[in-house]
Amino acid sequence: MTEQGKEKEHTDLSNAPSATPILIAAKNGITEMVEKTLVSYPVAMYDMDQDMKNIVLLAVEHKQPCVYELLLSLKKKNVIKDSIFSEVDSDGNTALHLAAQKGDFNWPVPGAASQMQWEIKWYEYIKKTMRIRFLLLRNKNGKIPEEVFTETHEDLIKKGGEWLTSTSNACSVVAGLFVTVTFSTSTNVPDGIIQENKHKLSAKFFAGSSYVSFYTSLIAVIMFLSILTSGCRERDFRHALPWKLLLGLTAFYMSIASTLISFTTGHFFISRNQLKSVSSSSYVMACLLVTFFAMAVFPLYFHLAWATLMMVPQRNYRLNIARFFKSRM
Repeated sequence: MTEQGKEKEHTDLSNAPSATPILIAAKNGITEMVEKTLVSYPVAMYDMDQDMKNIVLLAVEHKQPCVYELLLSLKKKNVIKDSIFSEVDSDGNTALHLAAQKGDFNWPVPGAASQMQWEIKWYEYIKKTMRIRFLLLRNKNGKIPEEVFTETHEDLIKKGGEWLTSTSNACSVVAGLFVTVTFSTSTNVPDGIIQENKHKLSAKFFAGSSYVSFYTSLIAVIMFLSILTSGCRERDFRHALPWKLLLGLTAFYMSIASTLISFTTGHFFISRNQLKSVSSSSYVMACLLVTFFAMAVFPLYFHLAWATLMMVPQRNYRLNIARFFKSRM
């Protein structure tokens, strides 16, 4: 073989992928394999791929919170060294730089706004585990992690703002109609309540549901308008905008439910002495309507609440109630 051929073969070998099983497991979130490998062969923590990325950098880059939490726990047990959290890749990127990059992965949460919120949560979670000096450390492109985050998330911020605007526009229009209807209902009391004892249970239901319906719909309008008038800045996606949307939707759904109760109670006073069969069927239809509404809307609502209240982003889509409350404790 000629010297030129040998040189070419050496170059190909040096550029060949060198991902070991533990690196592949870290990229794909296989925590069992990562744990058993590190416990049995601690030297595997020094493995790197062709881009000089170790298990910590790969877990952060591919957004594997379970793997990263495992590595933190193994560090506390002195199974792995703290130094592997301070490594940089061939481009000078620390774990915080890689956490700041958007990448091709989408978190399992609905809406671009929730995506942006979890991107911020992931970045802040990694930042809390890193030393302060890494916040101002620049990569080979001369950028600190904050600059990388802002630059790579411009499109997501734009999409999140558009998603919030369209959602708030639609909900605010309907909530405004509920304000008008519930105000009219609360000021025009059915004759049955005036003529008979106002302290009956049905009368209390009507008064209470009308009160709740009006004020919850008014709160919903205020929350949605506050979203529309906000600037949808990057930092607002962490707390302000998601909480406004969640509170607005909560008030909106409460308004719908209480309006239905108010309508059913008012209908009872009007037709309780006549057409009883029709009244009974209308109550059954009202119950079915509430059930259908809950089945259609609540899954999205609960996932929005889960995305807002979850402290550390997770890759699994299924909402695990026990795990959720465990993470909040």
